[in-house]
Amino acid sequence: MADGDWQTAAPNTMGFKSDPATSFDELAKTGKLAGVHGVVALRGGRIVFERYMDGNDMRWGQSLGNVAFGPETLHDVRSVTKSIVGLLYGIALAGGKVPGLDEPVIAQFPEYIDLAGDPQRKRLTIRHALTMTLGTEWNENIPYTDPANSEIAMEQAPDRYRFILDRPILIEPGKRWTYSGGAVALLGRIIERGAGQSLPDFARGALFDPLGINAMDWIRGQDGEASAASGLRLAPRSLARIGQMILQDGQWEGRPIVSKSWLDQSFQPAALVDIGWPGMRYGYLWYLGEEAITDRAGTYGERFVAAFGNGGQRLFVFPGLDFVLAITTGNYDSPDQWRAPAAILYNVFLPSLTGT
Repeated sequence: MADGDWQTAAPNTMGFKSDPATSFDELAKTGKLAGVHGVVALRGGRIVFERYMDGNDMRWGQSLGNVAFGPETLHDVRSVTKSIVGLLYGIALAGGKVPGLDEPVIAQFPEYIDLAGDPQRKRLTIRHALTMTLGTEWNENIPYTDPANSEIAMEQAPDRYRFILDRPILIEPGKRWTYSGGAVALLGRIIERGAGQSLPDFARGALFDPLGINAMDWIRGQDGEASAASGLRLAPRSLARIGQMILQDGQWEGRPIVSKSWLDQSFQPAALVDIGWPGMRYGYLWYLGEEAITDRAGTYGERFVAAFGNGGQRLFVFPGLDFVLAITTGNYDSPDQWRAPAAILYNVFLPSLTGT
């Protein structure tokens, strides 16, 4: 169905104990939602909350000035792109287009003969790339405005794939989680080669078109390669649609889009290592978490899966609550970029969904 076919419902008819709009407006008055551009919340597959606010925005670092956001306005989702590439790899794998997870990454790039002969590099598998546990040198902990940031260096390299594959190996693969746009760039290229299509074209045919997502943009680097790490631009409704498909075990309008088995694998803590965020684990390019919820029955853990992007882009999926929350904001590269989406989740929606 197209975005115009979305059904809406009053929150109180979908189990909300208080009106999230009231809490949202009160929070906005405090200034804690500065930079927020769009919020879409679903429960039971219906829109229960939707809000857009004007604000300054960028397209991959280029200023767009003040933008009047609405349901159809595209927005950088930055590293949410990575999680979507994770879904695309699962679709391609089910179609026999890409190698299995325990196949060596370097074997998919035979043009780099000098690297392919390295026994250490032969140990790096597709699974290690999907879980960001390659163990190679990569540093995105410095600002993305700094050319020393590994993703920026990759974008400026004459050959991005050689740059990624030639990184020194620092630790045995599988032993350490290192956030890496390079790992995802490799997966995107493997999908392209197996599908015989560009990554954006494969995404349209395999994921976006079946979900009724008609508007998207996938930014390309200076070398013409679509950025698998951070290049997608989508509207918040489209993000929410992806989250709803996940809630429906990979189905949309009765049609399988992503196999349930791939989603189940993706949402297991494959990287059983510290990722630097308390209580968070990592699956196949998706963050995994659990929130402590207290209600009349006591305290329990509510599991969720999430995709995060620079600037405060968020997609949260809470299967046990039948709840999806998509957020776009313009707080790119800010050290406080996490605050506004966290406030929306923890001060607006979770209390209304789980309070007594």
